[in-house]
Amino acid sequence: MKDLMNEIDRLLKEKRYFEVKSIVAQENAADLAAVFDDLFAENFEEKTEFMILFRILPKDIAAETFAHMNTDMRRHLIGMFTDKELREILDESFIDDTVDLIEDLPANVVSRILKNSTTGERKAINEILRYPRDSTGSIMTIEYVSLHKDMTVSEAFEKIRKVGVNKETIYTCYVTENRKLIGVITVKDLFIAEEDNKISDIMETNIISVDTHEDKEVVGNMFRKYNFLALPVVDKDNRLVGIVTFDDAMDVIQEETTEDFSKMAAISPSEESYFRTGIFKHARGRIVWLLILMISATVTQLITDNYTSAFAAVPLLVSFMPMIMDTGGNCGSQSSTLIIRGIALDEIHFSDFFKVVFKEFRISIIVCSVLAVVNGLRVYLMYEHNLLLAMTISLSIIATVIISKMIGAMLPMLAKKVRLDPATMATPLITTIVDCCSLFIYFNIAIFVFKI
Repeated sequence: MKDLMNEIDRLLKEKRYFEVKSIVAQENAADLAAVFDDLFAENFEEKTEFMILFRILPKDIAAETFAHMNTDMRRHLIGMFTDKELREILDESFIDDTVDLIEDLPANVVSRILKNSTTGERKAINEILRYPRDSTGSIMTIEYVSLHKDMTVSEAFEKIRKVGVNKETIYTCYVTENRKLIGVITVKDLFIAEEDNKISDIMETNIISVDTHEDKEVVGNMFRKYNFLALPVVDKDNRLVGIVTFDDAMDVIQEETTEDFSKMAAISPSEESYFRTGIFKHARGRIVWLLILMISATVTQLITDNYTSAFAAVPLLVSFMPMIMDTGGNCGSQSSTLIIRGIALDEIHFSDFFKVVFKEFRISIIVCSVLAVVNGLRVYLMYEHNLLLAMTISLSIIATVIISKMIGAMLPMLAKKVRLDPATMATPLITTIVDCCSLFIYFNIAIFVFKI
């Protein structure tokens, strides 16, 4: 990729455009979008080669490359396009790609896109835009092949050849009657069938579909579970209104994964890349949660203040606080991460609550036993055979590990039950809660053991 970028950059500067055209004509659209990103990521408005390179691309490749570009580049290109060029790009683009573009652009640019769309395209775009942003309807495309049950295989092929060039996928075709979805058939099924076979005799009637208002994250999970290439989208009356294709499902999975990672790190999710997000926006996305966590840590401070007498009696207790707190936080984070992953993959449900808690309890028994023995021996040997101190640390670790793993397992499931994102119950929040619990346990065990 680096070699390709350097070669294109060199040829553009030498104005050897014919050679550039022969190179880009053989490249994948996603790779070309990456070339644009690397060559013109900064100040592309001032680089004349930006528009030259795009105009060199063949029309079909240009449309695909345009779909893979980031919002800033697409907005700049649209501003430089003539109406004819914009019309050509829209003609080569799929409806769902155009919808994705419109959602990210300012109103004046959207108006220009709609003005250069056909009446049918505008109707389709507006139809999809009416659906909630996180719904299946917002990511579907209407470009699918529809067949009738009374068609023969040869008639079906004739229709696919006629309309397939403008469809996003032709591998899976949908059988409808009065717009209602009654069957699904693949091109493979058509190939191996006799030409005079009726579609109704070979179509699959056990159909898995999704409602237009279903959460798009559910759709991503369905693709992962069933290995679909496309999934039909129906309304409440089971009328086929569109399909979701594999590439759009992959985008959803990536988007949801990025969002979960951000929430697990106590950062407000952002759709922009790291380098394209300004420092103030980065700070704004992080500071809210940091303030919440910092203020919640006041509880830890209050607990510590209440046990100053224990510090005075056994000063060594202070040096073990970080170890106890870190151990609890790490154990809680391990459990919460696995539970959040299980929820995301639809492996764990709230009905599994007690099953999960019991399993984490058994795991915590094994973990805390090993940690308690190792730390007990370490403290006993390092601190002049102080048996009471070793007992305090070992008992604190046992209680802390068990409690932290229970909290790490329960909080994500409870969050899901009350319709919160389980990812918000990840590392930072759980660590803060566990810190409070572990300190409370530690000091009370120390008071009991040392009889302070």
